[in-house]
Amino acid sequence: MNDKDIGEIASWLMQSGLKGMGEADILAGFCEACRQRGLNVDRAMALMDTLHPVYEGRAFRWDGNQVIEREFEYGPSHQGIAAENWLRSSFYHLLESGGDEVRRRIGFGDPIDFFGLDTLKTDGHTDYLAMVHRFEEGGTIGEMDCFYSHFATASGAGFLDEDLRVLRKLTPALALAIKCTAMGRIARTIAEVYLGEDAARQVLEGKITRGKAERISAALWFSDLANYTRISDTAEPDEIIPMLNAYADAVISSIHEAGGNVLKLIGDGTLAIFKARDAGDACAAALMAESLLRQRLRDLNAQRQIEGRPVTDVYLGLHIGDVFYGNIGSMDRLDFTVIGPAVNEVSRIASMCRSADRNILMSSNFVAALSSSQSNDLVSVGRYALRGVNRPQELFTLLSSAA
Repeated sequence: MNDKDIGEIASWLMQSGLKGMGEADILAGFCEACRQRGLNVDRAMALMDTLHPVYEGRAFRWDGNQVIEREFEYGPSHQGIAAENWLRSSFYHLLESGGDEVRRRIGFGDPIDFFGLDTLKTDGHTDYLAMVHRFEEGGTIGEMDCFYSHFATASGAGFLDEDLRVLRKLTPALALAIKCTAMGRIARTIAEVYLGEDAARQVLEGKITRGKAERISAALWFSDLANYTRISDTAEPDEIIPMLNAYADAVISSIHEAGGNVLKLIGDGTLAIFKARDAGDACAAALMAESLLRQRLRDLNAQRQIEGRPVTDVYLGLHIGDVFYGNIGSMDRLDFTVIGPAVNEVSRIASMCRSADRNILMSSNFVAALSSSQSNDLVSVGRYALRGVNRPQELFTLLSSAA
């Protein structure tokens, strides 16, 4: 491969990274371009740690001779079989030794001393090269501090010196292209985890101007845990966070499954909105989320009772109204959320669940937006004075909750 070929591949990598091409596609394009120009690479892998609440990182694979899983996410590498494999890997060896690369001519008598080399040899590969490219402190995010890659060939001569020269010269460009795409993915993940999917999308589309908000009509959801203060005062301290996570997962997954967007977690409370062209559809989606939540709560409480852990219920207020949706805050700390009287009102409705002895209460406006078939399952629990609201409100609940 001459310098012109190397330059063309490097240019393609830069353009692919700038365009945001998928990481697995970048790796595949790189390997196929190398093969077309005479570099006998038959299998490759690239991986980087990431910043994600569940996964530790993402790996990308390519094989020139068979169909394989092109990408996968991996969890913690410090426990179980994953830890054993990691400690036996060439990447761990490079990380601990401080080296930049390690080679094993597995078809010519070199030791099969790293995880996966036996499989490569069985599949007919003769030579293996693993590399690590480290990021400086300013280029790291969380645990994402290295780009790992390995390449294998089935050539009878193994990798030639020229092959190694080309891989050493081009792999940094491959790392940069994949990192460019990965950074975009990480930004989306962080935004969605902390802002919610809809708010994250709007922020990433550039709607970050302070004070910029749009007026929308939405069904509003505010829920919190019943008897949370009592439970937190009496339960073991190390039970509180797992309990909050378990019930938050039931609430949030139900909202998302029904098409809603969680905007804020306030201690044990959750604020969410349901948007739709038709108000009735938005309210119906909120009720669907409530139904999903009750089933999840039944399953969760049954399991926690078996385990001898504290159980609780979720108090829920539902309302519909006009709100301002956008960026509110200071010049250096913004929150993408909803504000307006309707938001205050839905939180007050949720707080009345304790007084009314119901686990769900809905405003008359919310009920009026529903179809007649849906409102047949509702019953009034009377008129209540809500703190901070000028006039008493008639509140409704589900027949099943009123029984």
